[in-house]
Amino acid sequence: MPQLSEAVVLVTGANGGLGREFVEQSLARGAAKVYATARRPQEWHDSRIVPLTLDVTSPASIRAAVAQAPDVSVLINNAGISVESDTLVGLSEEEFRRVMETNFFGPVALTRAFAPALAANGTSAVLNIHSVLSWIALTGAYSASKAALWSATNSFRMELAPQGTHVTGVHVGYIDTAMTRGIDAPKISPEEVVRKSFDGLEQAEYEVIVDDTTAGVKLGLSGPITDLYPALAGNAAASAGKA
Repeated sequence: MPQLSEAVVLVTGANGGLGREFVEQSLARGAAKVYATARRPQEWHDSRIVPLTLDVTSPASIRAAVAQAPDVSVLINNAGISVESDTLVGLSEEEFRRVMETNFFGPVALTRAFAPALAANGTSAVLNIHSVLSWIALTGAYSASKAALWSATNSFRMELAPQGTHVTGVHVGYIDTAMTRGIDAPKISPEEVVRKSFDGLEQAEYEVIVDDTTAGVKLGLSGPITDLYPALAGNAAASAGKA
């Protein structure tokens, strides 16, 4: 069963509100070392924290991180981006690819690259931050990227289990960070998200459902698609009326 005590943790996107919380709560739970990674790492005033330059969209940067952090036993794929006016039809190809590279290809490439180190370091774990938007398409590229990561997480669970690496996926609604600053909706604190994520990881859960909104959306997956997307029911009724 994975534990944070004495673990060596690597956190992507460590400069953000959720990333900083992962760094701090890792140490609070007894981690021996935390690699706090970002494109431009910040300074930390704790000798147990090792700032590390990492661009999750760059294969060379990922290879360098693996070489510099061979002792990692817990990998936290937290880094992610969103963009404005996010629709699959309207978003530029450049922006669409940037979201997919950061939110999907990046964490997948990082997990693949660190898999041998995780296997060599005993009981190990990967923690992937998904979203309620993994299960409902309220945005275009962001939802698609998180849905793809969810699928990859399911595959990694099966593939990495024989080497002793546990894979946990975290699904959550809006978090009170800079990314959601302009969104007028109920939000959950980064502190609570990380606490529940680590509780689930240390209890060897495969999936952490952080809030009621996310739990409700997951339940909706078993029903008619029009329950999740009421507008489709209206469109179908309008089309039937014209027939």
